[in-house]
Amino acid sequence: MSALPPPQEKSVYVEQMFSRIAAGYDRVNRVMTFGMDQGWRQYAVDLVAPPPDGRALDVGCGTGDFLPQLAVRAYDGLVVGVDYTLPMMQAGQPKIERLGSRGAFVDGDALRLPFADASFDAITTGFVMRNVTDIGAAFAEMWRVAKPGGRVACLEVARPTNPLVRFGHGIYFQRVVPIIARVMGGDPTAYTYLPQSARVFPPPDDLKRIMEGVGWRDVRYTLLGLGAVAVHIGVK
Repeated sequence: MSALPPPQEKSVYVEQMFSRIAAGYDRVNRVMTFGMDQGWRQYAVDLVAPPPDGRALDVGCGTGDFLPQLAVRAYDGLVVGVDYTLPMMQAGQPKIERLGSRGAFVDGDALRLPFADASFDAITTGFVMRNVTDIGAAFAEMWRVAKPGGRVACLEVARPTNPLVRFGHGIYFQRVVPIIARVMGGDPTAYTYLPQSARVFPPPDDLKRIMEGVGWRDVRYTLLGLGAVAVHIGVK
């Protein structure tokens, strides 16, 4: 049974879904990725490398996993997470509090970022683009708020190229992950949507072309997790 909403209902559906799973989101994420998601985020942060006094933005920040890692780089700067799901940011409040005045959550939509042009040295986004209604528009907004020379890193799902690995990944992601969510008290419907949304997400080469089409340059990507995720990087 499909858990994917009609396109015109997607934005509201996604906001309500993440509101429901916010309290246990980090816990389920760590288990279903075997803790590898933190290493993938660190890889993306190392690629964008905000300067010590720079400004870094995480788009669709959720509970703010990227922000402490960005703050290590921008230790005299500012790190900002933007999301439109309040319960997710509330669940991540302890991460922001540890950063003091160097970190902040902002309520906002990835398609209409509430920031001025050329505001950020580095931008990250993780497992977000498959949830927006217009991927190109989201990357165009990130391009707008990036400073000239600024970088973006996008961490997203991919399909392993090895047939055997792809088969095993499909079984795990589509059948096992919803069971993990149910056992851990999560929402199995949400964790059915997530693998289904990954299945219709553009493959890495297509995502690269989308980024290039809205102005990002020197776009390249690296596959991680046996090809299950891709990290794209681009420069303004």
